[in-house]
Parts: sequence; structure tokens; C-alpha cells
Amino acid sequence: MSTSPTVTDASFDSDVLKSSKPVVVDFWAPWCAPCRQIAPILDEIAASHGDKITIVTMNTDENPKVSATYGVSSLPTIAVFSGGEMVKTIIGAKPKPMILRELAEWIS
Repeated sequence: MSTSPTVTDASFDSDVLKSSKPVVVDFWAPWCAPCRQIAPILDEIAASHGDKITIVTMNTDENPKVSATYGVSSLPTIAVFSGGEMVKTIIGAKPKPMILRELAEWIS
């Protein structure tokens, strides 16, 4: 699975909402095959753009509270949080160029 740090319902506020830089949250579940497809892509993006954004993962099965709060009903969902607000969502597995395009505002 992903090498990105994991956040939980308990750590979400401090790790994501109070972060000084934009945070990309990969909402996933162990049974979700498309989630496993995008995990290495997000790891590559984290490796090349980690100075501008933080990428973390959240297992929705183990952390239902945050998922419900932000209306995450499809997996994978990639959500960008900036300044304590969810500012973008990308739903479904996408190829790396498309994810980079969606994140361009925060990584360029």
C-alpha cells in the first residue's frame, strides 16, 4: 500500500486542518482495488512535490467520522485541504497526468 503518512479521525484536525501547507488526503479502504492503483501515483507525487503539499492517507473503514463529515461516499476520493477547508475533490482512480493537472494550483 501507500508509503504516505496515515491520518485518523483523532489526528485529522491537527494533521490536516491545521497544517501550514495544503494537504492532499487519499480516502481509501483495503477492499478498494482502484485505491491500490492510485497509491503509488500519489507516492510519486509526494516524492516530487512534498515541499509544496503534504499527502496523507485515511482508511475510511477505520475512520468513518471524517469520511462522513466531508461526504466521502465513493472510493478512492482524493481531497485537497487548504487553510482548514476542503477546496477540491477528485473522485475515482485517475492517471498520474490527470491528477497532476488537478493539483497544479498547489504544486506549480
